[in-house]
Amino acid sequence: MGLQYLHTMVRVSDLEQSLAFYCAGLGLTEVFRKDSERGRFTLVFLAAAEDMEAVEQRSAPVIELTYNWDPEEYSGGRNFGHLAYRVDNIYETCEQLIQAGVTINRPPRDGHMAFVRSPDNISIELLQRGDALPVTEPWASMQNTGEW
Repeated sequence: MGLQYLHTMVRVSDLEQSLAFYCAGLGLTEVFRKDSERGRFTLVFLAAAEDMEAVEQRSAPVIELTYNWDPEEYSGGRNFGHLAYRVDNIYETCEQLIQAGVTINRPPRDGHMAFVRSPDNISIELLQRGDALPVTEPWASMQNTGEW
């Protein structure tokens, strides 16, 4: 029996705010969008830059943002767990997120791991590619904010 991981779906309450977080903040790219008038929803599929070639071959996993047009309140984002992305430079990525107005909930004090939250409270883990970067300020002494 063959099995292939396709995507993770996350419901979002504000599509534009979520796209700003995932695209401008994290650096993902929109690869496909579907609007359903009948179902009253929009699906937006996003992928990381290093996965684009595999996405084009339909073999890389993507994240699916589901925006329901009728207002709905979502809670329990922590129950989902988290999404994880490998990054080339965790310090640069966290700085880019701060510049985009994102709170670093668990700073990369160890040069290896950080956590942030999406506008819908989904926990996002960021992991340094390869070995941890040398411990440096301001990250080394930055305190946790909230939960992740």
